[in-house]
This record gives sequence, C-alpha cells and structure tokens, in this order.
Amino acid sequence: MIRFEDVSKVYHGKKFTKRVFNNLNFSVERGESIGIVGANGAGKSTLMRLLAGVEPPTSGTITRTMSMSWPIGYSSALQSGLTGADNARFIARIYNQPEDELLEKVEAFAQLGPYLHQPFGTYSSGMSGRLAFALSLTIEFDCYLIDEVMSAGDERFRKKAEAAMIERRERASLVMISHDLGTLQRYCSRGAVLYGGALTFFDSVSEACEVHYSLQALAS
Repeated sequence: MIRFEDVSKVYHGKKFTKRVFNNLNFSVERGESIGIVGANGAGKSTLMRLLAGVEPPTSGTITRTMSMSWPIGYSSALQSGLTGADNARFIARIYNQPEDELLEKVEAFAQLGPYLHQPFGTYSSGMSGRLAFALSLTIEFDCYLIDEVMSAGDERFRKKAEAAMIERRERASLVMISHDLGTLQRYCSRGAVLYGGALTFFDSVSEACEVHYSLQALAS
C-alpha cells in the first residue's frame, strides 16, 4: 500500500515559488492498476518522483508498505560515461542482485548487441529507452511506476514491452501516466485526473479521460 496524507509540494527559486500539490490524500492498494492523466505542467512527473521516493514532500506524510520501482524508462539516472553493461552492474549492486544474471536478462530484453558495451552517452534516444526499460523489469517490485515508456524503441520492442507489462500487472500494482487513452485502458482498471494541484479518482480510465478532455477544452 502507498498512502499520501496531506502531502504538499512547493518549489522555491529566486523570486519564484510554485505550489504543485496542496494536501493530497489518496492511497494505492496492492494489486491496483491506476492510469493518471493531466495536462503538461500539471505535476505528473513530480507525482512520480514523490511516489518513488526520489523527492520528499514539502509537508505531509507518504507511507509505503510495497517496494517501488523507479519510473520505468527513466534514463536520466543512468551514467553517460559508463557503458550500458556497467550501468546494469551498478543497478545490480544497489538492489543486491546477481550481476551476471541481471546483465544476461538486460541483454536478452534490450537486444542492443555490441552497443551494450559502449558508453551510455553515445546511445540514441530509442536505445536509451530500451536499456532503461530492460533494467526496470529485471528486478521484481510490488509496484511499478510507468511514465510514457511504451513509445520507446521500434514496433517489435514495443510489443515485447507491452507483453512484459501485462505479465507484471498480473502480480504487481501499476501506476501509469500517459496521454494515450488506449494505453491506459489496456493496462489500468481505475483512472485519475491531475488538475489544479489535486488528484481526483474515477472508477474507470474512460471516465477520467472524459473529465480531463473537458477540462482542457474549457482551458483553451
């Protein structure tokens, strides 16, 4: 279970203050799959970082009784000077996984060939996404955070990624952010709309998307 209790997030800069969330209260239960929609700048990536524990809230409490993935496909945390293989070994050490076994799984899934042993900084965006996705799925988590990852790679890789996520959904929770209604409906049973610093839940993804589109139409 993940529980947000009166969680607020405020960023302070030079002559600048941005309040992203104000007193969020919600929970994600074990086994749930939730699709989140919101306009650009609504705070979707910030919410993912709070869920993952990458950032602390400004105020309030976040309780986790499930192991959490980092946002799947998030490649910014990988070191550009290290090879793809060395990045995989580093992840293995952090999560106390057998290095050779993890590297073998990553190599089989990402199918980067000799590029796996080249510096990550030389990768194309598609290759970066494939490596990040493969690394995310080599470790078993109770809850997977997914941020627009399904667009990474070519059609063959996308089909493989979709099959892997469906398999994970059978035994883990999912929290997914996407602008694509079809993707959210494929993986998620509930929907939520992020708007005006609040997160509102709905019984279905389609209902959440209808509300989201209505809000965007009003805003325009």
